[in-house]
Amino acid sequence: MNPARTLVESLLPLPVLLPLLGAGAALVLAGRPRVQRWLSVGVLTAVVAIAAILVAGSAEQPQVLTVGSWPAPIGITLVADQLSTIMLLTSMTVTLLVLLYAIGQGTSDDDSRTPVSIFHPTYLVLAAGVANAFLSGDLFNLYVGFEVLLMASYVLLTLGGTRSRVRAGLTYVVVNVVSSLVFLAGIALVYAAVGTLNLAQISERMAAVDPGTQLAIHLVLLTAFGIKAAVFPLSAWLPDSYPTAAAPVTAVFAGLLTKVGVYSIIRTQTLLFPDDPVAEGILMVAALATMVIGALGAIAQDDVKRVLSFTLVSHIGYMIFGVALATPAGVGAAIFYVVHHITVQATLFCVAGLVERVGGSTSTTRLAGLAAASPLLAVLYFVPAINLGGIPPLSGFVGKLGLVEAGVQDGSVLAWFLVGGAVLTSLLTLYAMAKVWVLAFWRPRDQLPVEHPEDVEFNDLDHEDGRYPVMIGAGRAANGGESYSGAFLGAAGAVSEEQRQPVALPRTMTAATGALVAVGLALTLVAGPLYTLTDRAAADLTSRTPYVTAVFGQAVDERVTR
Repeated sequence: MNPARTLVESLLPLPVLLPLLGAGAALVLAGRPRVQRWLSVGVLTAVVAIAAILVAGSAEQPQVLTVGSWPAPIGITLVADQLSTIMLLTSMTVTLLVLLYAIGQGTSDDDSRTPVSIFHPTYLVLAAGVANAFLSGDLFNLYVGFEVLLMASYVLLTLGGTRSRVRAGLTYVVVNVVSSLVFLAGIALVYAAVGTLNLAQISERMAAVDPGTQLAIHLVLLTAFGIKAAVFPLSAWLPDSYPTAAAPVTAVFAGLLTKVGVYSIIRTQTLLFPDDPVAEGILMVAALATMVIGALGAIAQDDVKRVLSFTLVSHIGYMIFGVALATPAGVGAAIFYVVHHITVQATLFCVAGLVERVGGSTSTTRLAGLAAASPLLAVLYFVPAINLGGIPPLSGFVGKLGLVEAGVQDGSVLAWFLVGGAVLTSLLTLYAMAKVWVLAFWRPRDQLPVEHPEDVEFNDLDHEDGRYPVMIGAGRAANGGESYSGAFLGAAGAVSEEQRQPVALPRTMTAATGALVAVGLALTLVAGPLYTLTDRAAADLTSRTPYVTAVFGQAVDERVTR
């Protein structure tokens, strides 16, 4: 027995167990918020380190652990292959940095508007659910991971209890309960058809199922995962739900939750239902519609958060594009793009939180001169914005180029439509990002008219030092606090020269956002090795043999009948 392999396998439960244990400890420490913060940061730092070890340990072959030593497929199986470990490392890195951002902003237990003891335990439960979903080798355990992260997300979305958050939370809950019921129905259909929920065993037995039954089961699962991943036309809930949440909550949602749905589509499409031309055609059409309609929605918005929400939907289409091609090149490019998008989209939502702090709003009709007010904020927005738009040589360009090349290699009519849609979507995304830049950052202050005080509302501004940011309007805080008077930032003759000086950003929030920007740039620097890694993951996924062999070591049914 290889001691190194045994060590890596023994680490498999920890990305799930450590956050759950940390959540329990954080509840016990409810009266000590400083200790809570250090505990949460320490737990997620340990999970990031473990995820890095798992990436290295799964390079040769997937690592497998059967919980409680029950043999597969009887017991719960945890599997760390290249896909799951890449997703785990990326998501946990972003989760850690967003947590630091949240601590800096004050969206935590010491915030007077947040219920005491809630944020940190819930955040760690969310991380545990995400890790469980990525490492699960069992379809029902994947469902459990979804439910854990969704229950935590319900709480995080409504933190603060404002009317808009509760209303958006209700929509979010209803949609995700429906998707969970569809997923549960799909699980029942799978078990009725093949008599097991172990993913490796399903992949072996599904070939013997009637093709019509296979397609029906496949479409039910795709519907469930499509809702969770916000694939058009199942994406209408997202742009109305995410913008109302606090900035760090929206950032972690944008980075992780939809990507768990994308991960599930990749896993089922490659392992359970390979070579299904009907489903692949449906995914191609859905990918094209998601890309283009999401991008068109983005350019029609005048609020930064809503722009980012629509671009989030739009770029899910790129990932589905690669999966739908069902080739190693397409799947590899899709995995690379998932890594890129998790990082960049979370970064932009963190920047949106800083914009709201400095400008008092995220509406481009109320913002101007942010580049002059805070040059550092302008840099923090500009870099991930052009990355999302696909400007070379950044990682967004590398991922899009890989997808376009895979589409060209496919050569089918639908693939060529997807190639054209991908290029068009990239241009529309760049336009949407440039529009925000011109209106909110570059536009001179004196071109923004002064509005009447009663028209201005401050929307749930979070702050870590008890002071509100430089005011860009006049009115009463939405939470019923003290009234503030003043004119829009830079309106002609409305502010003094002292007020026109660059605004100092909160150090912790800025450092966390800067770290996310740095991670996005690092993806560009290591794009070659990372692309090699994702290509290898795609080769293993499309062949299926490494996964099944690692779980059972021999023919599945032979072992079961032993």
